[in-house]
Amino acid sequence: MEKYTNIFKDSYAGYFNYLLQEITTFHWENYFYGLILVSLVVWGLEVAFPWRKDQKIFRKDFWLDTFYMFFNFFLLNLIVLIFLSNASEALFNDLLGFAGIKLEDFQLVNLNALPYGLGLFVFFIVSDFVQWNTHRLLHRVPFLWNFHKLHHSVKEMGFAAHLRYHWMEPIVYKSLLYIPLAIIGGFNVADVAIVHFFALTVGHLNHANLGWDYWLLKYVFNNPKMHIWHHAKELPENHKYGVNYGLTLSIWDYIFKTNHIPYEGRDIELGFEGDEDFPKSFLKQEGYPMTK
Repeated sequence: MEKYTNIFKDSYAGYFNYLLQEITTFHWENYFYGLILVSLVVWGLEVAFPWRKDQKIFRKDFWLDTFYMFFNFFLLNLIVLIFLSNASEALFNDLLGFAGIKLEDFQLVNLNALPYGLGLFVFFIVSDFVQWNTHRLLHRVPFLWNFHKLHHSVKEMGFAAHLRYHWMEPIVYKSLLYIPLAIIGGFNVADVAIVHFFALTVGHLNHANLGWDYWLLKYVFNNPKMHIWHHAKELPENHKYGVNYGLTLSIWDYIFKTNHIPYEGRDIELGFEGDEDFPKSFLKQEGYPMTK
């Protein structure tokens, strides 16, 4: 028990110091200013090339989504995720230890031993595929869907809608991603930052008020014209749980036949069945799954 108490203390002290350093210093893998820079660039693209020209620059729930963006990206880590991540890792290693197994026994390949570009590519592909499957679970499992409804409560798409989600979601994502990444080995912080900022940029673009599909690259990368159908209120009969689950890559949807772009979806209604009764305020939205 003392071990986990120390993990709790070290996690919060370490993350607080990290967050303070992120705000007060600038370096290329700085997540705080990186988030601001990516957001301003994508927002600027929305203003310059709006797909829905009658949508206001400060669209419906713009400030709520902006709050979610910073809360989920930074404060959520401070409040919940850092301790849970560190504690889960320690617990997993302890359970393996009781069984006489070492984490290294699971490792199929050490990405750091591969050529740099190849190792980073494998890391990105594995991460994105696991997250694609996790996203499907959020739609198919009723318990998880109650948490994921928050993200689908967006009624007007914009870049900041990307990070409107319940605090439970990253716990699910990180938990399911932990073992696959342990099997392939990890990268240092700077390398992970490359993948993270790329995924952040694509995610912002997917939710932005932009009518882009990247031409032939639409079969590889998720895009605004594809992702808007993921948020459609009316789903096709043969895909009652959802479509277009891709986060960064769209290729998984084309491979596993969950792609759906019947026509240009610029003006389709967004949301989910019964969303008119979904809470409008931050605190009530966070508490919604506990009432269902």
